Amino acid sequence: MNDNLRKLDLKEMGKRIRTKREYMKMSRETLAEQLEVSPQFIADIEYGNKGVSIKRLYALSQILGISADYILAGERPDEEEDKELMRAREKVMGILCDCNAQQLEGIEKIAYIYADGVRMK
Repeated sequence: MNDNLRKLDLKEMGKRIRTKREYMKMSRETLAEQLEVSPQFIADIEYGNKGVSIKRLYALSQILGISADYILAGERPDEEEDKELMRAREKVMGILCDCNAQQLEGIEKIAYIYADGVRMK
């Protein structure tokens, strides 16, 4: 096999599925029902113990509203990433709107510290 190909990481794939499911406030039971599988199967996927068939991958991408590329490899098309980024910004701005000037100064300092830490990883 080509050494340049990345390996499928089932644990990371499962984390992406779980994160999106939880973001949508969807239970494992609901997702399982929509996929026509058991809740235990969803748990096994989310923990990286099992993979999914092409048919289920296609259904998962539709149910969760994310691309198969993102589920498998964490790669997002620019348009999808832009939408996610905009939603995140809107959430943060909603929180910041309720802060006074002193609180905003503190948040600004924290943001710089956090951003510097993330960039160093």
